[in-house]
Amino acid sequence: MRHFSLGARVLALMTLFGSNLTFAALPAKHVAVTQIVEHPALDAVRNGVKDVLREQGWTEGENLKWDYQSAQGNTATAAQIAKKFAGDQPDAIVAIATPSAQAVASSARASNIIFSAVTDPVAAKLVKAWDQPGKNITGVSDLTPISKHIALVKEIVPNAKRLGVIYNPGEANSVALVKLVQKYAPEHGMEVVEAASPKSADVQTATRSLMGKVDAIYLPTDNTVISALEGVVKIAEQADIPLIAGDTDSVKRGAVAALGFNYYEVGRQTGNMLVKVLNGTSPSEIMVEGIEKTELFVNPAAAERMGIKLTDSMIGKAKEVIR
Repeated sequence: MRHFSLGARVLALMTLFGSNLTFAALPAKHVAVTQIVEHPALDAVRNGVKDVLREQGWTEGENLKWDYQSAQGNTATAAQIAKKFAGDQPDAIVAIATPSAQAVASSARASNIIFSAVTDPVAAKLVKAWDQPGKNITGVSDLTPISKHIALVKEIVPNAKRLGVIYNPGEANSVALVKLVQKYAPEHGMEVVEAASPKSADVQTATRSLMGKVDAIYLPTDNTVISALEGVVKIAEQADIPLIAGDTDSVKRGAVAALGFNYYEVGRQTGNMLVKVLNGTSPSEIMVEGIEKTELFVNPAAAERMGIKLTDSMIGKAKEVIR
């Protein structure tokens, strides 16, 4: 009777089953994902994270426990989810958007935390500094290039003197962005008119409060406002007020234009960071990352419904034209 060495048996198995054996050999991991609200940009982040895990060999139901929960825009619910995840002790927690990241950072001090789509992680008190995040947390920031956004508003609406901004004052990321809008708008001859919307249900009321007071509306990457975007679009169309957004998914939903990030790629960037942590790297050893590349999306039909016409040159330089 022939006896084969262990190495020979392993080689035979690899030949029989192919490269899947490598993925099957990966240790099982538990990843918990919390998201403040569901809307296309944040959903794209989550999908990007999950796709990277799958490509690296972790498949839900096989060697990956994927626990996803949305707070449905409620910060109290986000805190409850964070406490639950802290008690579950997963291998890593992915927190998408600033409110969820803050909740997790507060409750899960012993867990590995990777945040994503957080505007200003230092101002949100998530990390000490971009290059020295802390013992258990790091992530990807989507700090918006506000100066470029304000320049885009002026290019689309050259005669604009008053710029409306709708935001949730309870979101640290939104407060930081509005401060930047206030900084750059005067450079383009515009004053800022703010409209606060603490809840999604308040968004349409906040939008109506701007009617007759502004020449254009800018929407920062505010999770509360973006989740109720369709109501803003409807009012802007009725009043012939151009609506420019901070995220490109909003253009598909009816905004005139946006210079933003590909949030699926943001998710993939976050996923690559998560893989490092699952493979044993401490979050404290991974610097917070920003996003360099921006893309211009335009919606000529939406522009006409809001009383303006986009120039051929703007349409020509767009990454995507929504028809």
